[in-house]
Amino acid sequence: MADILRFIKPSGGSNFDPEVASMLGSVFDDAMSSLQGCQPDAVREVIAARIITLALSGERNPDRLRAAALRGLGPARPISLVR
Repeated sequence: MADILRFIKPSGGSNFDPEVASMLGSVFDDAMSSLQGCQPDAVREVIAARIITLALSGERNPDRLRAAALRGLGPARPISLVR
């Protein structure tokens, strides 16, 4: 959970109460664990930003937060190379 906390800036009205911050951390951890392998910081930042942005707009459903955070970041599909 501590990983997402570094992305939550205390300024700008983005302070979350401890219960919400804990839930956001759990969503972040779950999203990250669903991706295969170690992810670069850029991917971690995108996922955290998506979760935080939705939470700031009032979304509190963990399933919707996770799905939105992972949208477009699924596992790579094999590419058929045709000659």
